[in-house]
Amino acid sequence: MTTAATDTVGASVDLLTTTYQAHYRALLRLAALLLDDRSSCEDVVQEAFIRVHSARKRVREPEKILAYLRQTVVNLSRSTLRRRLLGMRLLPKPMPDMASAEEGAYDALERDQLKAALQGLQRRQREVLVLRYYADMTEAQVAELLGISVGAVKAYGSRGLAALRVLMGSSHD
Repeated sequence: MTTAATDTVGASVDLLTTTYQAHYRALLRLAALLLDDRSSCEDVVQEAFIRVHSARKRVREPEKILAYLRQTVVNLSRSTLRRRLLGMRLLPKPMPDMASAEEGAYDALERDQLKAALQGLQRRQREVLVLRYYADMTEAQVAELLGISVGAVKAYGSRGLAALRVLMGSSHD
């Protein structure tokens, strides 16, 4: 076979097999310098061999097959990183004050306990506390709404909070 005939044939499967056996680990180390996890590195190197194998007939200089593989590993590593970055940009950003599932369950339990404790208060104490702290109304607004004096709102609120502490404290024991 002449040199011109060899150039048109491209890289042989035997050459790729030999290159794989001799340089797989070095190509894996190259990918490891560019990527962060072993499985991605292995995927990139395997994909590089597959791509070069598919294009082996177009390789004009078979002695440069290792250079083609190295460049393919670098390009595939870059593509992998780009996909990861794009994926991270497209992910919804978590809410900064978002509670974990455990915290949410604990909050729900506390809310249930608070509701039960509120039911144990006198009607006026419960009304004053709910309007003051849940509805965020001022003492004057609560007094006007309930038709009582501001002093009565303060007294019901103070006694209601004290009773609530006792009721909530006994439910934690």
